[in-house]
Amino acid sequence: QVQLVESGGGLVQAGGSLRLSCAASGRTFSSYAMGWFRQAPGKEREFVARIGRSGGVTYYADLMRRRFTISRDNAKNTVYLQMNSLKPEDTAVYYCAADPVVRQGPAREYDYIYWGQGTQVTVSS
Repeated sequence: QVQLVESGGGLVQAGGSLRLSCAASGRTFSSYAMGWFRQAPGKEREFVARIGRSGGVTYYADLMRRRFTISRDNAKNTVYLQMNSLKPEDTAVYYCAADPVVRQGPAREYDYIYWGQGTQVTVSS
């Protein structure tokens, strides 16, 4: 069992930056690939980024590739999402998730078996 707790969300003006954190419980954090997803009001949850177990492999949704950076610190059981040049359309609840399987590509939402509760990001224009 892995418990995930996101933090770092908030209100920011367009063009600003935020860094989200996701802290994981347990000693097996490095056994999981980690992903970030987001869900805007009235929309389906969508993939943002994924990072492999050691942090050496990353995948991004095309729209976020140049503005967002995913990273992890296995010693701290934490995965991060650095978000720069934020836009109002980035407003959403951001979730982190854990996938126990090594995969090629970003994986599908249902591949992630543990999810956090989410953190709200609001970008004002």
